[in-house]
Amino acid sequence: MNTTQDEKKTIELTPEDLALLGGGALGYIREIEVREARRLLGNQAKVSPNSKLFCLYGADGTPVSISGSREAAVGSAFEHELMPMSVH
Repeated sequence: MNTTQDEKKTIELTPEDLALLGGGALGYIREIEVREARRLLGNQAKVSPNSKLFCLYGADGTPVSISGSREAAVGSAFEHELMPMSVH
């Protein structure tokens, strides 16, 4: 098959496919805003508006934990037997 540089192949993955990445042992860490934490946690989120937060997600995008530092999020990944990956 001949392709040009402008053509890109697209692979569609289901949430189930994503959950199985890395044998189901991958998670990713992303910095989130306070409003996202409140959306995920509801009224129980007692967080300062200026807080820096990091969410650990399973490979399928399911939130696993929210931490106040990247290091704590990495620790949470290991506690949940996930290999952490950072997403920018």
